[in-house]
Amino acid sequence: MTDLAFTHTEADRLPAAEREALLADPGFGNVFTDHMVSVVWTKDAGWHDAEVIPYGPIQMDPASSVLHYGQEIFEGLKAYRRADGSIVTFRPEANARRLNESAVRLALPEIPEELFVAGVRELVRIDADWVPSGYDQSLYLRPFMIADESFLGVRAAERARFMIIASPAGPYFSGGVKPVSIWLSRDLARAGRGGTGAAKCGGNYAASLLPQQVAADNGCQQVLFTDSATVDTIDELGGMNLFLVRADGTLLTPRLNGNILDGITRRSLIQLAKDRGHAVEERDLTVSEWREGVAAGTITEAFACGTAAVITPIRQLKSEDFAIDFGESGPGELTMALREELTGIQFGTREDRHGWLSQITEPAAGAAETAAAR
Repeated sequence: MTDLAFTHTEADRLPAAEREALLADPGFGNVFTDHMVSVVWTKDAGWHDAEVIPYGPIQMDPASSVLHYGQEIFEGLKAYRRADGSIVTFRPEANARRLNESAVRLALPEIPEELFVAGVRELVRIDADWVPSGYDQSLYLRPFMIADESFLGVRAAERARFMIIASPAGPYFSGGVKPVSIWLSRDLARAGRGGTGAAKCGGNYAASLLPQQVAADNGCQQVLFTDSATVDTIDELGGMNLFLVRADGTLLTPRLNGNILDGITRRSLIQLAKDRGHAVEERDLTVSEWREGVAAGTITEAFACGTAAVITPIRQLKSEDFAIDFGESGPGELTMALREELTGIQFGTREDRHGWLSQITEPAAGAAETAAAR
């Protein structure tokens, strides 16, 4: 199982000039690399047929169980090109562990962590030319697993496929980091106790799309979900974890209660904050506490975090009958300090004290000068 070797089928390479034009302004999730990873699982044979193949459509039977019963999970991580030309990934083992936690909840097979990591390495190596070197750019990696057994019947599938695709990503904040407004969703819930809220599966994100539209209609960029049983207890945003910052520097974040995702960026920021000497409280938080704290001046910053944006400062929380607003002060001091430290570790301008980085390719001669000039 652990020594499963990947076979390679070379794709037709996009001409270098066309690739560079796409990398100049890739956006997010719009452009994809030449190859993808595929590994098959069956109940009888386990994991087999590990391949790196040309990127393209997946042939699928209309009766594939994922289309009818939603058995699918996914992850998100990034590869970074550093100034010396080397390429690294950030905490891929943590993504592998979390994918397996999601797999258990969705009755999908667990994949050996070393096979997950090997798949990431194989894809990044073969498509290394797609890892951009511009400011705040990276290669976004999307590992996912689907149940593709052809049958109609409500049971766990006995065939699945693990895949990885990759997409070069530009800066999340093209005009600099700006605080956002978020909308409090009261009537539309994302998850409930005993459900799939802690799993990274498409159903959770599908449930957030309508509330996200409501947020946009109210001039907000994101939506905040609360525990449907209490309405006031905070869970998370549509795709990010939440932090509040007290005036004394203490960080507050909702505890992992089964409703929310165990964010890898969240975990990393908790560690970096503790390294700086800040207290971190993981516990039940309420909208009422947030509202009262801002009014009293005891809560001075709020931010959301996730792989795509790293940290998103929050200016205000809006609802139908009130707003919590930090005013025009801009991103908070601790918010930005943590963001700069984490991105510095990822891009190589800060020390990786915790061994979070995995090196994929070696430094290239003369690459530092090239990267600095771009």
